[in-house]
Amino acid sequence: MKNRNVVVAQSGGPSPVINASLRGVVETCHAFPDRFGTLYAGFHGIEGVLKEELLDLSAQPPEEIALLSTTPAAGAIGTCRYKLRKDATEDYERILDVLKAHNVGYFFYNGGNDSMDTAHKISELAAQHGMELLALGVPKTIDNDVGDSEFKLIDHTPGYGSVARYWALMVQGAEEENRGSYPADPVLVLQAMGRRIGFIPAAARLADPAREMPLLIVLAEAKMGLPELADRVSDMLRVRGRCVLVVSEGLDLGSIGERRDSFGHVQFSSSETTVAQIVTNYLNQAGLAARGAARCNVPGTHQRHDIAYASTVDLAEAYVVGQQAAVLAAHGMGGVMSTILREPGPLYAVRYHQVALDLVANSERQFPAAWISPDRTDVTDEFCRYARPLIGNDWPSVPLVDGRQRFARLQPRFAEQHLAPYVPQAYR
Repeated sequence: MKNRNVVVAQSGGPSPVINASLRGVVETCHAFPDRFGTLYAGFHGIEGVLKEELLDLSAQPPEEIALLSTTPAAGAIGTCRYKLRKDATEDYERILDVLKAHNVGYFFYNGGNDSMDTAHKISELAAQHGMELLALGVPKTIDNDVGDSEFKLIDHTPGYGSVARYWALMVQGAEEENRGSYPADPVLVLQAMGRRIGFIPAAARLADPAREMPLLIVLAEAKMGLPELADRVSDMLRVRGRCVLVVSEGLDLGSIGERRDSFGHVQFSSSETTVAQIVTNYLNQAGLAARGAARCNVPGTHQRHDIAYASTVDLAEAYVVGQQAAVLAAHGMGGVMSTILREPGPLYAVRYHQVALDLVANSERQFPAAWISPDRTDVTDEFCRYARPLIGNDWPSVPLVDGRQRFARLQPRFAEQHLAPYVPQAYR
């Protein structure tokens, strides 16, 4: 295929480095003008494709594209949580109609396991209809749950390193808070994101690899109930007089009035209560082995959109996985997701490869049980050796104008619509 147009879109929760991958796709496609034509963004993911809302990325100033690397979250081209269901035949037909109407030969979807499922379905659909279309995935998830539990398909996903760095640094600050206020507030409970997998709360250990803090980490995988958790906190209070407790938002403590998105995933940030609040209430009602009370802190979405805490390693790798996807497409390869694989040896090094979409579509990596300490309130040094390189050693350079962060601001230039208006099936 030569000089066919491109659609790039993204889905699911954002990350601090999601737009670095977008930049990688855009700039690399521009480097192959004989292969790629006009670049469009599906405005708010696959929903934008269904609605034929295609933002013209080729018409954007180069400096705005460059600023994508230090622009967090999904404000540049939008994201969505729209699930293409197997029986949504009208949606599938509409996607093909839109792509045909705009001479699209390449489709890149940036996201997690559900997004890879969408890219895989579009790849298969195009093949079934004899359509010349290469569909490729670009990995993104702060949970680090895409791929396999042996880390052979992908070592880690862009987004995780930055959120891990956020937690390493945030726990350092929380420790200073607790160190000063513990006569009145001996227990500080912190809740980390992560529905069912513990990579994010585990990153708290990176704040204290020598284990000098009175830090307990309880992953959802620990399957620890409130009475046992309270006992562990009391043990720490008796020894150290204070305790910083990091818990996963997915720790099963019964109903929290949870809501679910269109993929069936729990959205903890919109639940009636939080795990941290339940734990705090229980500790205060049961009584602490120290004077004072427990209090809690639930960091919100800023852990996935605070660019100042982004990992420079993560930013660089996010760009290259986008670049890798575009290079694969330029060489005629579709139906794959670009991946990061770690090289063996004591020094951190990676290479970029690809994996078939059907192997990662709807995949869900498990946190290795061997990385959870025997007492289930910590993670092992092996986990720290895995995660430590991902958070980097430097602060990112974020441009400021008049004291405010300068984010990319793409101009609202959209492709002319050729088809009749359409209401996605899930809306009806």
